Formats: sequence, C-alpha cells, structure tokens
Amino acid sequence: MIRIGVIGYGYWGPNIVRNFCGLDGARVLKVCDQSEKALNRVMQAYPSIETTKNAAEIVVSPDIDAVAVVTPVWSHYELAKAALENGKHVFVEKPFTSTSAQAQELIELAEKKNLKIMVDHTFLFTGAVRKIQELIDGGVLGELYYYDALRVNLGLFQHDINVIWDLAPHDLSIMDYLIKEKAEAIVATGERHLNGLEDVAFITVYFPQNVIAHINVNWLSPVKLRTTLIGGEKKMLVWNDLEADEKIKVYDKGVKKVTNPERVHDMLVSYRTGDMWAPQVERTEALQVEMRYFLDCIQSNKTPFNDGHAGLRVVRMLEAADKSVRSRGAAVQL
Repeated sequence: MIRIGVIGYGYWGPNIVRNFCGLDGARVLKVCDQSEKALNRVMQAYPSIETTKNAAEIVVSPDIDAVAVVTPVWSHYELAKAALENGKHVFVEKPFTSTSAQAQELIELAEKKNLKIMVDHTFLFTGAVRKIQELIDGGVLGELYYYDALRVNLGLFQHDINVIWDLAPHDLSIMDYLIKEKAEAIVATGERHLNGLEDVAFITVYFPQNVIAHINVNWLSPVKLRTTLIGGEKKMLVWNDLEADEKIKVYDKGVKKVTNPERVHDMLVSYRTGDMWAPQVERTEALQVEMRYFLDCIQSNKTPFNDGHAGLRVVRMLEAADKSVRSRGAAVQL
C-alpha cells in the first residue's frame, strides 16, 4: 500500500485525490491547502482523509511514502525538494519547475536517494496520444515531417506565469514523447495585452532530420480549440481532442518528390489521395492511467518515461521560448 500526501487542492488537486482514492494499492492520508474552503471540500468528500494548512506535516511525516505537489509552479521546487530530502517519492504538476537549474537539482537528489520523480504530463496517458505513438512506431505515418498544434481558449488567465508556461507544456511534452530526436532550437514570438504577461504566443521548434513543430497558445480566443496535425511521409492525421467520438482521423494523403520529371517545367511532386479512417481510441481517464503507472513505478522500482529528465527537457524548451520572445523571435539553441 502506497500512502499518499497531496499538497494543493485547488483546480487540479481534486482530480489527483479522486484518482488516487479510486486505485487499489494507494491510500491518501492527508491533503494540504492554504484555503479553508478547499479543506472543507476535502472533509465533506473524504471524511477519512486528514487535512492541514502546513505542507511540512506531509513532507516530514513517516507515514507518507509519496507526495503529490499540485501547486503553482513557483512553489514546486521547494516542496519537491523537501519531500525528496525526507525520503518521499514525488509526483509534480506540470511544468516541473520554474528553471532548468531547479529541475536538474531535484533529479540529482532523487537519484542519490533512489526515489522516483514523475511529472504530470497527463496527455501522454490519453488514448489519443498512445494511439498516435502506436501509429508512429508502427511506421504507419512514415518519416515525420511536422507537428502543428492549436491550443487556444478565452482564459483562464494566470497571474504568475504566461500563456507559454501555462498551455505549451502539454504540446512540448507530447512532442518530446512522440518525436524520437530531441529539439535543437526554438523560435517564439508573443505579446502582452492585459496583465503584463504574454497571453498570445507562437512557438516553432526545430528538430533534426527536417522535422519542424509549431504551437499556437492563446488566452484571448473566442472559442476553445484543441487541434493537432501531424504530417508524415506516408500518411497524415488530425487529432481533435474536443471531438467526442472520432478524436483521431488518419488520412491517406501526401506528396512525393518526382526525381526524374519528363519536362523541366513539370511539377516536381506527385500527390496521393486515399481514404480517411478513424482508429478506435481507448476512453479510460488519462489521469487514472497515469496514477496507476506512478504506483507501479514505485512498487516495481521502474523509471517513469515522464520522469524528471522529461520534465527538465520541457522546462528547457519553455526557458528557450521565453528568451526568444524577449528578443522578438531570435532563435535560441537548446
């Protein structure tokens, strides 16, 4: 039985607690939050779970094996470090930390103490992303050409991080997971309109082998859109995460370079148009799958694929994007 302490019961914390409570092999012992209203909600929903306003009661408790840090990003480093120093495995909400130096320190501390770090890149556990990975690894799409993501909505405005740090970690973690090569450089532009933080941004990520990725993140969109296009040599797909049934559509469409055109003015590509099909996507809640995987990694002493190193790569890309925005779109090498 893995005994869990959860720090933070705001927007995402209730989902963490609910899923841990629903899993065999886990027991949530204590929840911490600074809000009396939040703690009252915990007591009403889970009378057996203790509550506290003091995070230290969780990180130093000998009865707790793992700590979930579900708080604003500026607090991740201190809370995760305290938990690791006290021998706790750590589950940290995205993004991992505020800086890559903080992330590197936590990774080294966890390795020294033989403890697990898992960063909450929830989308990696969705049926859609797992199906896309299956298609890529099975060669269905062929050589990858591009990843193009649109993640926009009206709000929720954050007061401590900009739209890049709020929304882009989703797609940066997905790209890091799906694209085998590691990102080489980032170009980003953005603008501030309301509260002094970028609320609209465009990020371009360059990978080896001519793979390119683009992300549009926006808090000022009149509609909520969650659409991703992935183009490959053989096939292309569209992933609409807001679609209830056919979340992924695979298109047998593409182009091929013509190496020996009959006449020099002929087009140097040939087009291919075929069928569209929508593969079945598993519907199990992603967070439930992720929580179960976290427990399994602890019990089996396995390293999660969304470990501290994965979190560090995303933080480095976020830092590079910020730096590029400050220099009005100059390329930043990774």
